[in-house]
Amino acid sequence: MYLQEEKTHTITIEKSRFICYMKHIKSEDEFKEYLSQIRKKHYDSSHVCSALICHNIQRSSDDGEPSGTAGSPILNVLLKKGLDETCAIVVRYFGGIKLGAGGLIRAYSNAVSECLKDALIVEDLHYPKYRISLSYETGNRIENYLRKQCILLNTEYGSDITYTFALDDVKKLETINEYTKGISPELIGEETVQKVVK
Repeated sequence: MYLQEEKTHTITIEKSRFICYMKHIKSEDEFKEYLSQIRKKHYDSSHVCSALICHNIQRSSDDGEPSGTAGSPILNVLLKKGLDETCAIVVRYFGGIKLGAGGLIRAYSNAVSECLKDALIVEDLHYPKYRISLSYETGNRIENYLRKQCILLNTEYGSDITYTFALDDVKKLETINEYTKGISPELIGEETVQKVVK
């Protein structure tokens, strides 16, 4: 599961500003590039703390904050949400009031949690992909079913109608065979479909 699009959110605690950036990333190199962009944008900030989860890689950085008060809390929020291929970067502008270890942990955790509140979380689902060519008469009989019960990807009109679709449940092949009176779809690969989780 990961964020559908980049999100940012700012909270202020005891005059310190915490700006959270979150993004879907596919590699550690992509994360480093993103972190570099944020550092350049906020070159005058006090700290740029971060965490990353990407497959079997987990990283976090306190960036000068007391050990364990920034990077780990950010990472923990990502882990609790069950996210993957996700990074969170929290920029802090110090407001002159020290928050103490407990206050920092809460502040960095809250910055990420608040950023996640209105974020769309999605996951990739992998389904078998099929193609079937049918006469117009048969096609008209089955098209409604393909639109409502399957993931219809493409319809081509020629001498026949050719449908390309993905199935979330292969048992639906039985129904398709009934509609087509025994014409079976050809398995042509796999389709990745993004599903909104939250």
